Amino acid sequence: MTLFDSPRLLLDPPRIDRILRRMAHEILEKNQGPSGLYLVGILKGGEPLAKKLAQLIEEFEGTPPPVGALDVTLYRDDLSGREGLPLLRQSHLPLSIDGRKIVLVDDVLFTGRTVRAAMDFLVDFGRPSRIMLAVLVDRGHRELPIRADFVGKNLPTAHEEKVLVDLSEGEESVTVVRPIPGGDHA
Repeated sequence: MTLFDSPRLLLDPPRIDRILRRMAHEILEKNQGPSGLYLVGILKGGEPLAKKLAQLIEEFEGTPPPVGALDVTLYRDDLSGREGLPLLRQSHLPLSIDGRKIVLVDDVLFTGRTVRAAMDFLVDFGRPSRIMLAVLVDRGHRELPIRADFVGKNLPTAHEEKVLVDLSEGEESVTVVRPIPGGDHA
């Protein structure tokens, strides 16, 4: 088990609120309003973000876009390399995605593999008119040619660092932790 140093706070609740308000406005502006939008959160961190963005869109426009959630576990390309059985959560797409403008939502964009898995999942269930990506944090280190359309915060990190996002109401935070050198203990 790797030991990590104390978390370093990067975003607090007021800053996260400002970022999400900006992102909701950007989504609306790029799509000429809420018509045809469908927010789909990637479980687990993207679902609460998608719900918060939908609430803000409702606040701005009077009507919320539908919100769904995807568990991409079985679509991941690293499933066979993981130990034990995967933890599966229930995906939920309340409406058809056909012809919709899908905004995939996730908390952290890292290698791009989770987003690729989410896109594979979506095209197995229909044909959206467009798929866009919204992330709270883009930390770099892409392994696939994927980029976000809506980014809350670009955060260059070292590969071994971890970005932790907590979206508990009133406790929202984004922190970074670094492994402690020589802190590997079995």
